[in-house]
Amino acid sequence: MAGHRSLVSASILDADLSNLSRDSRKALRGGADRIHLDVMDGHFVPNISFGPAIIKRLRKIGKQPFDAHLMISEPGRYMDQFIDAGCDSITFHVEVEEPIEPILLKIRKAGRLAGLAIKPATPLTALDPYRDLLDIVMVMTVEPGFGGQKFITDAAAKIEPAHQVFRDRIGERPSQREVHVDGGVNRDSAEVCGRQGADILVVGSVLWKKGTDLQREIKLIKSLADKGYRTRGHSKSASKKTTAGEAQ
Repeated sequence: MAGHRSLVSASILDADLSNLSRDSRKALRGGADRIHLDVMDGHFVPNISFGPAIIKRLRKIGKQPFDAHLMISEPGRYMDQFIDAGCDSITFHVEVEEPIEPILLKIRKAGRLAGLAIKPATPLTALDPYRDLLDIVMVMTVEPGFGGQKFITDAAAKIEPAHQVFRDRIGERPSQREVHVDGGVNRDSAEVCGRQGADILVVGSVLWKKGTDLQREIKLIKSLADKGYRTRGHSKSASKKTTAGEAQ
């Protein structure tokens, strides 16, 4: 973790799609801990990106973790391909209209981390039926589909309670219990994410703006997230004291 609690998964959605290998390596050299792969089908979300064939080719850059985020209507239909492509974790949306449990079981059986993402308006209770099959909860802090959107602070309030979603299934390997935050994460929102206890910060469009010092940006975002995490206990204590004072 290089001294940082929160890790950065660099989304390459807004990178140079003609040279994803180069930009992925650049992000990793700049301090990113993982590569985040946004897969869109033009149906579940109004945008199209890339699929398992591109990911499989990109996998040749090395062994750094690949986090696949499937914003597609039929994740079960293509799951074997994403597993074969070499994704280390595969997260799809709880809002899809197909049976979710078999897909999570398939991911876990393949030895990959299985996750569910929730849109800003979706309550965490939507994840309750799958608690013992989850390694990852991905809290969306923008509406999925496009990079560069503004961070929705109200949606970030789900990050802390998302840690209580996980429950291990008896007889199976323990969940690694990662809470990811995805959408509008940058230097302005990193501290909020850290204060809420986010484990993985998905950072995208800000890294690929012309003139950005990618290494400096990632370092700053991690530092701000750590700062937010360190203030969690203090903020809660202050809040309790204020409430008690008001009650008097």
